Amino acid sequence: MKILVGGSVAIDNVKTPTADETNLLGGSASYASLAAAKLSSPVHLVGIVGHDFPQEHLEMLESHGVDLSALERSDQPSFTWTGEYHENMNDRTTHNVAINVLEHWEVKIPAHLADGEFIVLANMAPLNQLQMLDQCTATQKFVVADTMDLWISIANEELHQVLKKIDLLVINEGEAREFAQTNNLVLAGERLLAKGPQYVVIKLGEFGAMLFGPNEQFFRCSAWPLKELADPTGAGDTFLGGMIGNLAAQEATAPSFDQLKKAIVQGSMLASYTCSDFSTRALESVTGETLSQREKEFQKISTW
Repeated sequence: MKILVGGSVAIDNVKTPTADETNLLGGSASYASLAAAKLSSPVHLVGIVGHDFPQEHLEMLESHGVDLSALERSDQPSFTWTGEYHENMNDRTTHNVAINVLEHWEVKIPAHLADGEFIVLANMAPLNQLQMLDQCTATQKFVVADTMDLWISIANEELHQVLKKIDLLVINEGEAREFAQTNNLVLAGERLLAKGPQYVVIKLGEFGAMLFGPNEQFFRCSAWPLKELADPTGAGDTFLGGMIGNLAAQEATAPSFDQLKKAIVQGSMLASYTCSDFSTRALESVTGETLSQREKEFQKISTW
């Protein structure tokens, strides 16, 4: 079953209290597609890069099974993000965002990919998410979308249109509070469900995630306990891609709540690798064996 992942493909420059790295692979679609490819194939990345995008990043994605036939190339500079994480690694400062190729980008899905059964609308403008959805033709498909505070503020109407067309919304806790206009995350989950999606996941960072479903179904998953946190950039996108990779491996285009619970756990385990090194370096090294071992250890520490 085809997985289509649409979103940003970026050059990241990241500074932490202990290191400063430049020209890293970044972007929501990069992390999500690589994570999904760890669990299922084929995975097709839908995005755009500029003339200055490092070739080694593209070769790495392809070497891990990510198809780039739907990745556009532009003569403009690539989308670039420069930011700094502070001492507790939960707070960060964005020093520069160069939109560049994304400013006038319109999503184009090649005809041979339009019937993809799993659609990942990774973090991008709601208008781009709607463009991508309008070109997806499969009658039986599962659609998941991510968003951020910027789109809640400046593209609220388009974002509400997206929510009426998707099966699952994934959002972090701060954005959930803002979007649902409440500090209570349980109430926020219920209010977000009322906006259209069948399921909602609220990401809690180092504290895991919460899954909300119809008829007051609820699941809380903790996170893998990391002793060292190198770079949390892309962890949420990895989580998103891991979830969909898990569902695609089961061909679950209409997943049960139990299947979503297992998908969240696997997404969370993959995200823990992303946090342990800069960019996608640790995620690249994940194998089926190492992931399975981490899941077994996680089960031991999270059940009684």
